[in-house]
Order: sequence, then structure tokens, then C-alpha cells
Amino acid sequence: MTSANDSASFWENHYAGMDARWGIEPNTVLTGLVTDLAPTPGTALDLGCGHGGDALWLASRGWDVTAVDVSRTALDRVASGAAVNGVADRIHTLRHDLAETFPDGTYDLVTATYFHTPIALSRAQVLRRAARAVSSGGLLIVIEHASVAPWSWQAGQDVRFPTPDEVIASLQLTDAWRVERSDAPQRIATGPQGRTATVTDNIVAVRRTR
Repeated sequence: MTSANDSASFWENHYAGMDARWGIEPNTVLTGLVTDLAPTPGTALDLGCGHGGDALWLASRGWDVTAVDVSRTALDRVASGAAVNGVADRIHTLRHDLAETFPDGTYDLVTATYFHTPIALSRAQVLRRAARAVSSGGLLIVIEHASVAPWSWQAGQDVRFPTPDEVIASLQLTDAWRVERSDAPQRIATGPQGRTATVTDNIVAVRRTR
């Protein structure tokens, strides 16, 4: 079984070797969903925040954001970016290996953007915990890969991704939830060295209605 230290070591090495400027822009699908479906700022939980593009954008719009990652380097860069952008008071970094621990509390918005890892992890279990962390009236947004980009660690592998409906089914939601969006559009993605490719994403947005 993979240990928390394995995950921490992998992602620490990943971010330590990455340009600190990579991943500081927000996901455009996320910004559109939040603008349309959650226009009033509240509390947000960003799972697997990386360099903090989504967290920084949310904080700039008035959200109080808890940014979670297993990599201390990533979290330090998020904190630095928050200070530079004048939102340090609205971003709180927490280190968690989500296979082992999960932040306390409930939030008006919980996001998991490209929450993938080559380290053994029960994504369905983590996402179910994410759903339980959504407060009444709040929103869970999951944006994830549904195809393999040429620069992915899965390139060349025969990988089957779940459909958006299968992602929603895996959340085991009750009738206290409403599906706001569930589809798998294509887009042109740009990799770390500027390489481009057509990829598919799963986009899921569900709201807790009570």
C-alpha cells in the first residue's frame, strides 16, 4: 500500500522541479461555473490546489479560501502569491494527504480541479468526503481529465475514464442534491513546454439543496 510519505515525496519533487509561474492562472471552466452558479462569495475549499490559480482567483473575488495540497512547496507558493496579490487574509493553506486526512468544517464551495495522481488513492472516497463538506445551498465542482494528453504520465497507456454520470453516481448523493452541470466537452490544452493537444474533460457541478 502506498504511504502518505510516498505521495508527499512525489508531489514535493514534482513542484520543486516546476516553474513557479506554471498553474497560477485559474481554470476558465471553473471561473465560468462560479460566476454563473455561485456569484455571491462565501467560504471555499480547493482540493489539490497546486500553485493556487483557482484559489487566488476565488480570493480576488472575495471568497475566503482554504487551499489544500500535500506539497509544502506548492502551499508556500500559494501563500507567496496571495501576499503579492493582496489576498493573504483570504487564503489559508493546509497540508493534507487526502488519502489519509481531510479538512474539517463545511464550505459554500468545494472544488477539485484535475485532482489526479499516479500515487494509489481512492478518488471516489475523497470526492464523497468533498461532497459531505458542502454546506446547505453550496456547490461541489469537479473538473477532471477524461482523456490522456501527450505530456501526461499516463501517455501511451490504455486508460478508461469514467463518464460524468459515473462520477456523479460514485458520489452517492441523496435527493438533497441537484445536478447543475454534467458533460464532457473537448478543448485545446497547452502542456508545460507549450505543446498543444485536443483533450476531453469531465465537468460536474452539483448543488446541495438542503
